Formats: sequence, structure tokens, C-alpha cells
Amino acid sequence: MTRREKKYRWVRRNLVKGRLYWKFEKNGFRCNLPGPYGSSEFDAAYDAALAHVKLPRMKARTDTIAWLIEQFLGSLRYRSSSDIRKATLRYQLDWLKAEAGDLPYARMKVRHVEALMAKKDGPSAANGVKKNLSMLYNFATRKLDYEGANPAKHAERMKERSGGYHSWTAGEVDRFLQRHGPGTKARLAILLVLNTGMARQDLCGSGCHMLSVRDGKLRIAYARGKTSVAADLPVLPELEEELAHLPAEQRLFITQDGSDKAYRVTSFGNWFRDRCREAGVPGSLHGLRKAGAARLAEAGATENEISSYLAHADTSQASVYTKAANRAKLADSGFEKLGKLSNSRKVLDADGVISDENQ
Repeated sequence: MTRREKKYRWVRRNLVKGRLYWKFEKNGFRCNLPGPYGSSEFDAAYDAALAHVKLPRMKARTDTIAWLIEQFLGSLRYRSSSDIRKATLRYQLDWLKAEAGDLPYARMKVRHVEALMAKKDGPSAANGVKKNLSMLYNFATRKLDYEGANPAKHAERMKERSGGYHSWTAGEVDRFLQRHGPGTKARLAILLVLNTGMARQDLCGSGCHMLSVRDGKLRIAYARGKTSVAADLPVLPELEEELAHLPAEQRLFITQDGSDKAYRVTSFGNWFRDRCREAGVPGSLHGLRKAGAARLAEAGATENEISSYLAHADTSQASVYTKAANRAKLADSGFEKLGKLSNSRKVLDADGVISDENQ
């Protein structure tokens, strides 16, 4: 059971026309619980519902973070986002409502924002809180005539690891493949990401519908959920061998254990991290995308070719990989020249002793 289910029994999510409600139902008695999940107003209504009593509805407050979130969720910006982006924002904003939904947003200070950030594990998640709050305040300024300050703008950003996600090394990929042999779900997952550049959300919905044969060669095509950019890629032999292990009736590449159902994005990430721990590697799915792009750059691929692999709309990120690969090649060639110069400056004297020719 999740923490939410343990704390409030007989309560379930109820999504109606994009708006989130919490519904209580027990022994034929049912009612909607007001306020953000876990707020004092929510708790009071929940305690009353346990006694089969409906509290009179209070006039909705229009000064809270929860209200601000609801306004944003009804905005064109949110509604025009991709399904993946909507799901991610929903998850993050639900957390924000649960932690601070009943607080008046106009009275929030920088210290309050940083206190919310401190509740998250890790700098990336903490900075996500800052980013989402800043987004909400900017929305309020543009669309709701809010004239106050944006406290999230001045909150201290936590330092994240340089370079972002760890990019897998060739040795780590080999160690993972040795631990998870042919025909395993883990092996198929890593080869799919490494060879196609799929992000986690794309991988969860990937399947045989993406495959086709062109000029006698197997290809895989999909549109990335985050950017809607299309990718059309050849299937390399190492991936084709793993796809051949799939049962003929299985339509999705990766399914939950003992089921034909797709993984949810978050649960798939957790499952893959467990497989990484089994192999003794510090990897992540995003780090595999970086590794795939890096190996293309090291092979001499252009920025446009790398962008096609990553399903990016431009080459700005691809240039990071080509520049890194070029720096390594330039360093190698530079040191090779230095070595040749050093060797040319040394000669053998009459006794066969190496000495510098300039001495």
C-alpha cells in the first residue's frame, strides 16, 4: 500500500473534466472531500465522513496555492501540452498541493519556497519544486493580474551534479549485458534505449507497431512523446537478435512481469534501477541516451545525425556530444605530435646512451 492509502482509507482520486477531486466511499456513504489532499480542511471533512456526516460546503478560497494550481490546470498552456508532460506536471503539482495547497500564495516568502524544496530528496527534485512554483507565479502574473513578487525566483537553487545524468561507459554497458543475458527483459530494455535513443516514457509504449521492413532491412519509427519529433532508425543486429526472443503474440516490447500490460513511467524507472543494482552499475535510462549519442559522435556522426537519434528538434544538444568527441580526438592527435617531437630530440651517442640532441 502507498503512504496515501495507509493514511486515508476509503478515499480515491476522482478526475472530472481535468479537475481533481477526492472521493470518500464507505458502506454506501459517499462524498467529495474539499481542499487540497492532506490539508486541515480535508482532514476535517474526512473525520466527518468516517461518521457518515457531510460537512457544509465552505466558500472556495481563491487565494491559495491549490486554487492557483487549479487555474493553471485549466489553462491553454497546460491543455496543449503533450500527454506525457501533463502526467508529469500533474504528479508534481499534486505533491505541491498536498504539502502547501492551503497556503495563501500572495504571502509566500523565499524561505517558504526553500522549506518546500528541502522536503525533496536530491538537488534535482528540489530544483523542480522551485521551477514549478516559479511557473505558477509567472502564470498568475500574466493571466490572473497578480502584482506581487515571485518568491521562487529568488530561492537558492541547489547545485546539481556537473554534466547532469551519468553517461554510461562501455565497461558499464558490458557489465550490464553480462549480468542480464540474451532473452531477458533487462537486456532488451538497455539495447532498445542504446540503439534508438528512446526516453523512458517512449519505451513504455514501444512495440511491434513501430517496426517495418524497408529495402530488406528492419527499421523502427516512433514520435518522441516529449517533443513530438519523429525518429526513423535502422535496427542494428544486436537489437534485432533480442527482438527475435519476443513471443509472437507479444505486441509491446517491455511488459510487466507475468502480464501483457505496459509499465507506468515511474514504476518502469524503478524496475530498471533495480536491474542496474543487480549488475553493479550506477546507470540510468537517460544516461543510456547520452551514451548512445556519445558513441555516435565518437564514430564521426554529424550533429544532424545525432539529433535524429535523440529525436530533438534542433542540434543544440547534439553539438555537446560532437564537441566532446572532437576535443578527445584533438587531444589524442596533439599528444601524438608531442610524442613524435620528443622522440626526434633524442639521439644515441657513441656508447649507445640516449641523450638530448640539444645538449
